[in-house]
Amino acid sequence: MAEFQPVSEMTYSQALAELEAILRNMQSDQCDIDKLTTYTRRASELIAGCKARLTATDAELQAILKDLTE
Repeated sequence: MAEFQPVSEMTYSQALAELEAILRNMQSDQCDIDKLTTYTRRASELIAGCKARLTATDAELQAILKDLTE
């Protein structure tokens, strides 16, 4: 995980998969303590990106449903 792909260029599934991989790494006995800050920062970026994507999707779905009821 030396070079990270920008979250904005990732699909939701890619971001979620990377987040799960980071979590598995952090929970393992093999976790490199020197990279813990990097992993935590990256996980935070991925969570923010996923949250933004979910919020945008929810807003879009709400707009579509509103159009259907009008």
